[in-house]
Amino acid sequence: MSHNIILKTIGVQKYFIDPVKVQVLKNINIEVEKGEFVSIMGKSGCGKSTLLYILSTMDTSYEGQLFLGERLLTGLSGAELSVVRNEHIGFVFQFHYLLPEFTVLQNVMMPGLKLGKKSKEEVEHDAMNKLKLLGVDDQFAKKATQISGGQKQRVAIARALINEPTIIMGDEPTGNLDSKNAGIVFDIFKELTHELGTSLLIVTHDPDFAGKTDRIIEMADGSVV
Repeated sequence: MSHNIILKTIGVQKYFIDPVKVQVLKNINIEVEKGEFVSIMGKSGCGKSTLLYILSTMDTSYEGQLFLGERLLTGLSGAELSVVRNEHIGFVFQFHYLLPEFTVLQNVMMPGLKLGKKSKEEVEHDAMNKLKLLGVDDQFAKKATQISGGQKQRVAIARALINEPTIIMGDEPTGNLDSKNAGIVFDIFKELTHELGTSLLIVTHDPDFAGKTDRIIEMADGSVV
């Protein structure tokens, strides 16, 4: 396997059993390289979100193999996968999932404190740097409820970056944003691949967004087209 390949699947298949057995993913073989910005597109129900849940190690009931770098993740325990997620995978969803009772800075620090590799001071310093990178460091002391939608999504990206992940995965991260804010978020993602060498794998419905990424993985009926 090339050292540049960050994420790889071999023959991933997924079935839903309820009430009859239905195959939702068919023989998925994909690779994402270091610093590559990849989008996944396809009609609703084509399996793209299901695939993202498997790639992000949240869903472990599938056939086939999932690798992060050269490490096989398939078959690891929940606790082992939790460590992998915390260290290597950042998430950005359509909804920001910031905790309303905490400040912007506290929200961004949380995954860093959970990882427990750095002191609170170091995590706070890193968090401020990430907020600065995303142009929202002036909002650090505000409660998450007090900032705009576009700012919330940028804070959510800062939080996803706090542990310097190998890859960031997003499920419709611009789905709730107007075109101006969607453009800002896209530019931020693009910069992350250049500045930090972070890989990005983003599920999107937005053809304009996908068209600007390095590569589009097109899905239909549970397969990569």
